[in-house]
Amino acid sequence: MPGRLIDVPIESLPFIDEHAATVAAPPDAVWRAVLEVVTGSGAGWATAPIARALGCIPAERSGEPGRIGSTVPGFVVTRAVPPAVLALMGEHRFSRYALVFRIGETLAGPTTVSAETRSEFPGRSGEVYRTLVIRTRGHVIATKSILGAVRRQAEKRSLA
Repeated sequence: MPGRLIDVPIESLPFIDEHAATVAAPPDAVWRAVLEVVTGSGAGWATAPIARALGCIPAERSGEPGRIGSTVPGFVVTRAVPPAVLALMGEHRFSRYALVFRIGETLAGPTTVSAETRSEFPGRSGEVYRTLVIRTRGHVIATKSILGAVRRQAEKRSLA
């Protein structure tokens, strides 16, 4: 399914939450770190099997990181404006979702990176899934972990 785009406007999905981190690195380094973390998280041994078990579209990795239409298990890149915005969308049998990374400089000098989540959970099984993922705060832990990994990678890159 390389190059498949999900035909749902990101803004039409209900807002779930947004988390942010301050990074002591320039926006270009943060952009590269987001790409590395996003594609690295899709490289784990269990990611593709979990994506297939959930019925994720897409379930496999394809294309070039950060390019519209490229994929990692569970997500397709639907917007890419380096070094400012990377939007990922996906769907599976319990949800349609988007994860939007925004990168910007602050007046004080550091860079901020935020991750906005939007999702809908249709039907009874979707509501059960929402309870398991969102209401248990598992999603918050995962999102903050991704932002922490981006911060560490970008700061390490900018020191090199």
